[in-house]
Amino acid sequence: MKLCSQKNDVALLGEITVAGDKSISHRSLIFAALAHGKSKITGLLEGEDVLKTAAALRLMGVEIERKKDFWEVSGVGVAGLSEPEDVLDMGNSGTAARLMAGLITPYNFTSFFTGDASLRKRPMGRVFEPINQFGAKIISRQNGLMPFAIIGAKDALPIEYKMKMASAQVKSCILLASLATRGTTTIFEPEKCRDHSEIMMRHLGLKITTENLNGGTKISYSGLQEFDAKNFEIPGDISSAAFLITAALLIKNSKIKIKNVGINPLRDGLITTLREMGGKIIFENEAEVGGEKVADILVEHSKLKGVEVPASRASSMIDEFPILSIAAANADGITKMNGLAELKVKESNRLLMITNGLEACGVAAKMGQGEKDDFLEVSGQPLGGISQPKTLVKISTAMDHRIAMSFLVMGLVMENGVEIDNAEMIATSFPTFEKIFADFGVRFSAL
Repeated sequence: MKLCSQKNDVALLGEITVAGDKSISHRSLIFAALAHGKSKITGLLEGEDVLKTAAALRLMGVEIERKKDFWEVSGVGVAGLSEPEDVLDMGNSGTAARLMAGLITPYNFTSFFTGDASLRKRPMGRVFEPINQFGAKIISRQNGLMPFAIIGAKDALPIEYKMKMASAQVKSCILLASLATRGTTTIFEPEKCRDHSEIMMRHLGLKITTENLNGGTKISYSGLQEFDAKNFEIPGDISSAAFLITAALLIKNSKIKIKNVGINPLRDGLITTLREMGGKIIFENEAEVGGEKVADILVEHSKLKGVEVPASRASSMIDEFPILSIAAANADGITKMNGLAELKVKESNRLLMITNGLEACGVAAKMGQGEKDDFLEVSGQPLGGISQPKTLVKISTAMDHRIAMSFLVMGLVMENGVEIDNAEMIATSFPTFEKIFADFGVRFSAL
């Protein structure tokens, strides 16, 4: 389904909530499945990505039921999963694929994984390496692509693993594999990346140790620790809130409050950057829920200026670079974003898709071409100053939900608007995206 957004003169005003955090939602289902007893999960993201994780767990014998206001998971214990009754279809979710691959690594059975056309193009080799070290065997297409099968380790061995680059999915894959592995598994991450798995493990009473090492972290966990069920409260997803935050900054006279959003310090790089650009963004009612920091986020229309984003910040905002590029396009001056190599292996080559999309909108953008040239430079102009195309701009999304949502926001400040070629993938992470904008009086047109 094609979708069109056009210049919006209606200020965004009022209070809203956004969909539950995707990363925490995946993990809450998985850990609830391994607990003893029934867990109640409130605020679970009911997007397609998370529902794929729930479906996979059901195929391995876990009872998961949608109640009126929450989800109920009947845990089977750390070693209680059974061989999947069918192929595990991960849809568009790289998170689900990599986490579930780690989870079943120490089980003595065989699992088959597949995904949609987009996911079947994404490399899985980064998790295959540690999975092999645990003693499991993998059969895949060339270059580590889906579909693939994992023959679980009969007697899994704990590992020491030095991550080549910061990746929360690789780290969580290893941690999940260690849960049912006897002995101590150790992970060395070169720099800190999102730590939702570690936070959730501590919330459940599991003994996991972390030690700071030269900007990175040493993480150790001894497997076969059993744990009882606990309830989970999922905060709003800061990656989803990012689209509303940016829209409010760009549309004149806007002032919104986004309630109960997760503000994990390893996920708030976009907020730091937008504040440096001059964005009026305030945290209110800060609290801690289940070990995760949450707050209400107050955002007000602001004039933005270009800044340089250091590579060291990339891991804390890796999913937000598409929408940051939209803010940068409407800022005064050049914004240079560094450390973006990971963007090349997301749902699409996001670095390329952002660059092409901005250029189609009349914005000068330059990306690094070589393997190590992982930057994006955007030459922004103050609000309304972009030399805009005289016709509707058509954007190719490559089935990437964040590219789709980012350029729909861009269309709100374009005289002739933006058309995206496929809006269906938005439901994977932010199923209420269109409704929230409609509640503000902003309606996207289906074509």
